[in-house]
Amino acid sequence: MVDVQILIGLLLTVLPVSELRVGLPVIVEYALRNGVSVWPYFLMVLILNVLLILLIFMFFDFFHEIFMRMKWYRSVVGRALGRVQKKVDKLEGRMDKWGYLALMLFVAVPLPGTGAWTGTIAAWVMGLNRLKSFVAIAAGVVIAGLLVLLFSLGLFSLR
Repeated sequence: MVDVQILIGLLLTVLPVSELRVGLPVIVEYALRNGVSVWPYFLMVLILNVLLILLIFMFFDFFHEIFMRMKWYRSVVGRALGRVQKKVDKLEGRMDKWGYLALMLFVAVPLPGTGAWTGTIAAWVMGLNRLKSFVAIAAGVVIAGLLVLLFSLGLFSLR
């Protein structure tokens, strides 16, 4: 039977804002307290966060198309996306060179609000290449996961 703390940690892992930055320490604490290996849980959290990238892209593609049929959504969001697209068009050359590295580093920062949710939404809004965005965001998730794991194990300290 799966412990409630593991389920809570996994739920926190897939929620916006908290993601693995909050879910992983909950799970690591459980593993350390119960004398079980952290690694299977760590891999589970990483896999969940990486799969989340694909789910977010699919969710926004599907619901954006449906919502674009609504006048209020089309006028508000459509206008905002048009402005963003103009800025993206100007930055397109630089985005191919540095943007995906910047996206990866943004997601890698282990702070709430800088994870897979935010990175994927930003890539979707800017209309970035999906494969390149997925790779950059997934790499950022792995880096953030390793950093959070090291902090959770007490190998890093902010003091």
